[in-house]
Amino acid sequence: MRLDKFLKVSRIIKRRQVAKEVADQGRIKINDRVAKSSTSVAVGDTLEIRFGRSLATFEVLALSESTKKEDAEKMFRMIDEQPLDSQNTEPEFYD
Repeated sequence: MRLDKFLKVSRIIKRRQVAKEVADQGRIKINDRVAKSSTSVAVGDTLEIRFGRSLATFEVLALSESTKKEDAEKMFRMIDEQPLDSQNTEPEFYD
C-alpha cells in the first residue's frame, strides 16, 4: 500500500493530499529511510513523521483499503512522540 494512502486510511493524517505533501517534503522516514508518498508500506514497518515541532514514531500493524473510524487505530501503534528542540526543529534526516 502506498504511504499516502496508509496515512489517510489509518487517520494518522486526515487527508491524502496533506499526507502526500508531508511525505514529498521529506518529513517521513520508513525503516530509517526518507520516504516519498508513493513508497510502499508493509506490516512491521516503522514510520517516523515530523509534525510541526514534534517527531512521532509508529509501527504498522495492519493494512486495509478502507476502515471505519473506530477500526483505524488498529492499523498502527504509536511507539514514541518527542518534542523537537525549539532551536533546531529539523531532525538530521530531513536535510
